[in-house]
Amino acid sequence: MAISATMVKDLREKTGAGMMDCKKALAATDGDMAKAIDYLREKGIAKAEKKAGRIAAEGAVAALVDGNVGVLLEVNCETDFAAGNEQFRALESKIAAHIAKTNPKDLDELNASTLDGKTVADIITEATATIGEKISLRRFVRYETDGKIASYIHMGGKIGVLVELTDGDDQLGKDIAMQIAAANPSAVDRSGVSAEDLAHEREVLKKQALEEGKPEKIVEKMVDGRINKFYKEVCLVEQIFVKDTEKTVKDILGKTQVKRFCRYQLGEGIEKKQEDFAAEVAAQIK
Repeated sequence: MAISATMVKDLREKTGAGMMDCKKALAATDGDMAKAIDYLREKGIAKAEKKAGRIAAEGAVAALVDGNVGVLLEVNCETDFAAGNEQFRALESKIAAHIAKTNPKDLDELNASTLDGKTVADIITEATATIGEKISLRRFVRYETDGKIASYIHMGGKIGVLVELTDGDDQLGKDIAMQIAAANPSAVDRSGVSAEDLAHEREVLKKQALEEGKPEKIVEKMVDGRINKFYKEVCLVEQIFVKDTEKTVKDILGKTQVKRFCRYQLGEGIEKKQEDFAAEVAAQIK
């Protein structure tokens, strides 16, 4: 029986298995959808479907710097245990190298791209089945430069940083990346702070001053002073350098400039499921 693309698509949607695995299953079962599903389940491939609805908020942030190209990416799984798995780490490294080489514009293009004869999406699905937890490729950034790229990974992948500088040595690059990991700036300098963020901060500071009972006529001057403090917190070059509190980041940069940076914190923005183990045990007993 001829196996159509529609049949492969339907089986893939039902099982979460890879495209080639679905085609093979349909061929082996003469196009019988129910038998093909059983075939994949027997092979341990379809079990990825059961994990699709789970929340993957653990995992690791990883970085790759290869000459003038740098990549930062976050791959999620369900537990710390799986994140330490050699297969999981190898998967991250393989995808990072693929991103560096192919320069996909976004996640959709990355997932649709071909790696080792399969789409990245299929590789992720297969990893879910092999590792036994939902695996999710969440986000990435790729820099290419004529200057210097540095990275830093903190606590085995809990925080990751990629930074581009105009020049500088490896130690300077590492120091700046570590600074970004530790102090979490939102902009390189004042020009990178959005008008909306600045206006919001001014409004908050104004209300704080009025709540403190300060006369309205001096509130604006107070706000100006506090805005300068705000800049020193959110602008990288104005921050106190974490390795030498007598200096600012601008002091250690000298003539080197930071062009851009990206900081990922593992799982930020993902709502983690709160497990009720008593309820889970009771449900299993029933």
